[in-house]
Amino acid sequence: MLAALVGFDTTSRNPNLPLIDFVRGWLDRNAVPYRISTDASGQKANLHAIIGPQTAGGIGLSGHVDTVPVDGQAWSSDPFTLRAEGGRLYGRGSADMKGFVACCLAAVPDLKAMPLARPVHLFITFDEETTMEGARTLMDDVAESGLRPSMCVVGEPSMMQPILAHKGRIAVKVRVRGRSGHSSQPEGGVNAVQAAAEAIAWIAGEARHLAAEGPFEDGFDPPHSTVHVGTISGGTILNIIPEDCEFVMEWRTIPGHDPHAELAKFRAHIAKTLEPAMHAAHPDTGFSYEVIGDIPGMGLAADHELTSLIKQVTGSNSTGKVSYGTEGGIYQEAGIPTIVCGPGDIAQAHKPDEFVAQSQLDECDGFIRRLAVRLQT
Repeated sequence: MLAALVGFDTTSRNPNLPLIDFVRGWLDRNAVPYRISTDASGQKANLHAIIGPQTAGGIGLSGHVDTVPVDGQAWSSDPFTLRAEGGRLYGRGSADMKGFVACCLAAVPDLKAMPLARPVHLFITFDEETTMEGARTLMDDVAESGLRPSMCVVGEPSMMQPILAHKGRIAVKVRVRGRSGHSSQPEGGVNAVQAAAEAIAWIAGEARHLAAEGPFEDGFDPPHSTVHVGTISGGTILNIIPEDCEFVMEWRTIPGHDPHAELAKFRAHIAKTLEPAMHAAHPDTGFSYEVIGDIPGMGLAADHELTSLIKQVTGSNSTGKVSYGTEGGIYQEAGIPTIVCGPGDIAQAHKPDEFVAQSQLDECDGFIRRLAVRLQT
């Protein structure tokens, strides 16, 4: 099953319909009903299958099937042909996270044979690696159908350890509009690059403030929210005052720390300290902001019934928290208590020669079946 899924190039820039059609064929052969929801183009689709009673309740198993690109990466073999070697299975998406989806699909015949009193929901989504619109679209469809699971497991790679919380993330593209002129007469223009540099210097100060003053939450690495600028571009040649500059920044915030409030704080600082002088020189100058990524944080209580259930099924005595984001925050916002637990190591995600250990898939196979047994009563 994993070989089949890896064989589809579902890099986020591509349609995923061939893979979804393959999954539909498998579900049809096993007489499993499902719903399809698509993006605006109709070229990308989610799939929501239900095994057992066709009702709300039960538990959801969720995985995305889009992947990051392989462009520019030095792979030892074809990234879209699964390669087994030394107990590892190599291929794009093998860990992140077609491995979990393959385990879920391979378990379908066994799950169908169980006398389930409550349903197992399979969520398969698109665009997790970019906008997470797939999960949002899926939740809209779940709300329309009324077929919402009572709880959900997102199978992101966690070495099959329960993850109770992850940070939220907001990514923002900031554009600075200046006014061009000759560099020998700086008073005749507005330097967009220098305005951006002043803004970025403030951001660097905020990063130091968050590291020193918090807020803090134990279990995360680092145990506080973070902010940084990842890319910047602007200007043309040295003797022209740069008219445009653009940089992209992100906040990763611990649960309960609102990244939108941090963005509002940044915008207020710019409006107070930088834009007045820019507007005085020319009214068309200033800053503009575009949110290009928004992932809500996820947090599940240590004493929640889902926490206890997954600890029992995995046999784990401990839980964790991670700084990367998942679709779990979107499901939680939709009213579905969610935990992260899946095969493979997140350290393999997005790398050349990405792999998942066969032993991790074996462990996940047992996990899914033991979890389903709990739904027989």
